[in-house]
Amino acid sequence: MSDAFSSKRTPGRGAKPLAEGGGGAPVSPSPRTVALTGGGTAGHVTPHLALLPRLLERGWRVHYIGTAGGIERGLMEGRAGVRYHVISSGKLRRYFSLRNLTDPFRVAAGFFQAFRALGKVKPDVVFSKGGFVAVPVVAAAWLRGIPVLAHESDLTPGLANRISAKFARKVAATFPECAAALGKKGVYTGTPMRAALFSGSREKGLSLAGFAGDKPVLLMMGGSQGAQSVNGALRAALPALLPEMDVLHLCGRGKLEPSLAGTPGYFQAEYLDEELPHVLAAADIVLSRAGATAIGEFLALCKPMLLVPYPKGASRGDQILNARNFAARGLARVLPQEELTPETLASALRALREGAETMRAAQRSEPGAEGTDAILALLSQLAGEKGETA
Repeated sequence: MSDAFSSKRTPGRGAKPLAEGGGGAPVSPSPRTVALTGGGTAGHVTPHLALLPRLLERGWRVHYIGTAGGIERGLMEGRAGVRYHVISSGKLRRYFSLRNLTDPFRVAAGFFQAFRALGKVKPDVVFSKGGFVAVPVVAAAWLRGIPVLAHESDLTPGLANRISAKFARKVAATFPECAAALGKKGVYTGTPMRAALFSGSREKGLSLAGFAGDKPVLLMMGGSQGAQSVNGALRAALPALLPEMDVLHLCGRGKLEPSLAGTPGYFQAEYLDEELPHVLAAADIVLSRAGATAIGEFLALCKPMLLVPYPKGASRGDQILNARNFAARGLARVLPQEELTPETLASALRALREGAETMRAAQRSEPGAEGTDAILALLSQLAGEKGETA
C-alpha cells in the first residue's frame, strides 16, 4: 500500500495530542468557576469538549448555559463535572421571517434568565463559543462585571460574535486574519481540539465500518445536521467511486438512506461521538462542508480534504471564505456547490486522491492550529480581572 494511504498519521506541527495532565496554565491555587456558552451547531460546542477535561483537572467548577432543545444540551448536559442551565434564545436573522416578530422577546427572556443564572453561579469568567444562545449570556455577564472571552472560528466574525465582541474583554480567533480584524480585543489562538481526536485507531475505524482496509477510505462529514445536497451527490456517485475506494458516510440526523444499507464498501451513520477518532484515523481523504472547527481538525490530523462550502444564498458566506483560504494555502481543494454533480464530485475526489501526498506535506508544514493551551491561559488571566472595567 502506498504511503498516501498509510495507516500512520503525523499531526501537523504544534498539533500534538495534549496529555490530560501536561502543559497549559498552572493549577489554580483556589477553585475558580467558569460559565461556558455557545450552541446551534456542533462546531459551537466541540471546542468546549476539548477544554472540559483540562478545566476539571485544574479544579475549575464548570457550568454551561444553553437552550432547552439545542444540540449543546445533548452534548453537554449530564457530563461529569458540568452543571447545565437552560435559557431561551431566538435567532438574529438577516432576512424576513414571521419569527423575527417573536424572537426578540425570546432573546430578552434569555437575557434575564442568563442574568439570574450568572448571579447564582458567580463565575470568574465566561467563555463563549458563539451562536445566538451566547448573545444574551455575554450581555448579562458584561452587566454583572464578569469578564468574557469569546471565540470566533471563521475567517470573518459572524453576527452573533460581532455583537458579543462589544461585551467581551478578549476575542480569540482561529485565523490570524480574523484576530487582526478584531483590533485590540483580537487574539490569535487557534481552536481548542479534543485530545481524543489524536488517539484514534485505524483498525477500529475499519472494523466499525466493516472495511477490509485494502482500498483507500473516503470519509464524508456534513456536520451535525448533515449536508443534503452533498449527501445526494455522493450517493449518486457511489457506482463510480466504490470500485476505487471505500466510503464512510456521516450523513447527519435523520438522513440515512435505507435502500443503501448493506452496500459493500459503503457505511453510513447519522453521527458519531466516541467512535469519531477511530473513523478519522481510518480516513485517507475527506469530503466535507467548510465549517472552521471541522476543517481545523482535519488540518491538524493532516487529512487531504475536498470542501463543498455552503453557498452564499444559504449562509453569510463564511464557509466560502474558509475554503478559499485553505485552498490558497494548498491545504484543501474546493468544489463550489453550484458545480456539484455526481460526475464533478467523482472527478474531484479522484484528483484529491492523486494529489493526497502533496497536500498532506503542505498540511504538515503548517503552524499548529491547536489552541487549547492558549485559551486556558486567557481564561486564567481574565478570571483574575473579575470586577475590573472592560
